[in-house]
Amino acid sequence: MQKILVTTAELAEHIDDPGWVVIDTRHDLMNPAKGAQLYAQGHIPGAYFMHTDEDLSGLKTGGNGRHPLPDLGVFAAKISQRGITPDTQVVVYDDLGGNFAVRLWWMLRWLGHEKVALLDGEYPLWVKEGRPVTKEVPAPRKGSFVPRPHLGDTVDVHFIEKFHDDPSVRLLDARAPERFKGITEPIDPVAGHIPGAINRFWQKNLNPDGRFKSPEQLRAEYEALLGEDAAKTVHMCGSGVTACHNAFAMELAGLPAGRLYPGSWSEWVADRSRPISTNT
Repeated sequence: MQKILVTTAELAEHIDDPGWVVIDTRHDLMNPAKGAQLYAQGHIPGAYFMHTDEDLSGLKTGGNGRHPLPDLGVFAAKISQRGITPDTQVVVYDDLGGNFAVRLWWMLRWLGHEKVALLDGEYPLWVKEGRPVTKEVPAPRKGSFVPRPHLGDTVDVHFIEKFHDDPSVRLLDARAPERFKGITEPIDPVAGHIPGAINRFWQKNLNPDGRFKSPEQLRAEYEALLGEDAAKTVHMCGSGVTACHNAFAMELAGLPAGRLYPGSWSEWVADRSRPISTNT
């Protein structure tokens, strides 16, 4: 089984390995320019930067959510410019426990690239341990990435409209409990959740130090939450980004990763006729 989580020590051993490519995905939903600014101030040597809005998302129509999936040809070209071939080991990181890096991890896996892993502890742990950082931007490299989408790994809004309250689906929402319950909504125009959904805040996948909980602990927690329904899971959040964190954690735990609803809450509430719930 392909390893999906690497330690800072493992990455340090391969920092000059041409077979490894590192990608920085730091981002701030409230300040979209912040990730690039932080990257310019310092990053892991050799790391390329990819922007959640500009590189990992496509064109917004006003009805397809805040982070729709990008055009696959455009995305593939950007990935190839970072030197990624079918044999490349990709390592992705951010500075928020994988909050944004998981989107790229999921996208590469969805598009057929198995050799991609998250950096455990992310950039804060790398810096805390005194490992090297640089302001140097690596030159583009020639890769050969060809997207091969795994059919069935995603569902669309029409599927959710039909099955959100059906026992054949377990809709798992990764947003903070206050947003899920409708107590507050700092980003989207409507608060609450899709009827039938259950809540698993993505930060529950991490220990207090920002590293992932053990596979054994994650498995116990997800089995307690989902019972026998792990294979039925459809992941969502506000816009299809942090939803990937729960998918990652389930795979790390040795459970089926489930499917992704990329449009998520921001797409769902774009049509005010769709039902919402504020019940816990």
